Amino acid sequence: MFSEFVRDRITSLRIQKGVSEYKMSYDLGHSRGYINNISSGKTLPSMTEFFAICEYFGLTPMEFFDSVTSNPKLKENVIEAISKLNEEDLELTLMNINRLLKK
Repeated sequence: MFSEFVRDRITSLRIQKGVSEYKMSYDLGHSRGYINNISSGKTLPSMTEFFAICEYFGLTPMEFFDSVTSNPKLKENVIEAISKLNEEDLELTLMNINRLLKK
């Protein structure tokens, strides 16, 4: 189950980023089939390579394993923006979020 999650998550993030398996392999300094071998289940990245993959996507390992959030960078940007609001604007934002969640 773990290997399938890693494989699927890398594929999903790669597609979101709009890069091919070949380009990602090349960007990480590997042969053209490196990411394909991971995506197809032939191999898993080493821990060192896993960290490089996280860095490639601009994610922490914790964000990588957050399977609920499809776009962790967007979530991070929203949290960063919200942290700059004053208390009154935070309350208004929370009201709007709650209204949106009721739909």
